[in-house]
Amino acid sequence: MTLDPDTSAASARIAQHIADLGDWRGETLARVRALILQADPAVVEEWKWVKPTSPGVPVWSHDGIICTGETYNTYVKFTFAHGAALPDPKGLFNASLGGGTRRAIDLREGERLNAPAFRALIRAAAKANAEAKAGRGKRHQRATNWPVRA
Repeated sequence: MTLDPDTSAASARIAQHIADLGDWRGETLARVRALILQADPAVVEEWKWVKPTSPGVPVWSHDGIICTGETYNTYVKFTFAHGAALPDPKGLFNASLGGGTRRAIDLREGERLNAPAFRALIRAAAKANAEAKAGRGKRHQRATNWPVRA
């Protein structure tokens, strides 16, 4: 995990959010956060989308957003930004299945997550982000390196 000041502040904000929840939702968020950090030690923790009507959302990124972690009264939702493009052989995705881009995992009280499959999903998302970033760089390089005509 990268430890720049912004990331340290975001990590502290996520830890505080978990503590503030003080119930099964905080425990779930903490447990899944640990799996994310295990799966990708280079992940960056962020706190995004703070608005007057919302305190914000924990976000985990590596060359782009991997997933977010939102807490609701009856479930904790982990939304993968590009989940529709990821392999999910263990069927972890159980929400937001109708969209063409995102996929989510909703965990309710008492539900357990298949830890090895989830870590594999995190690694696949980070790899897909890196490949997409490399592809964008190549396209940008091609677009800006046109031959000069005399």
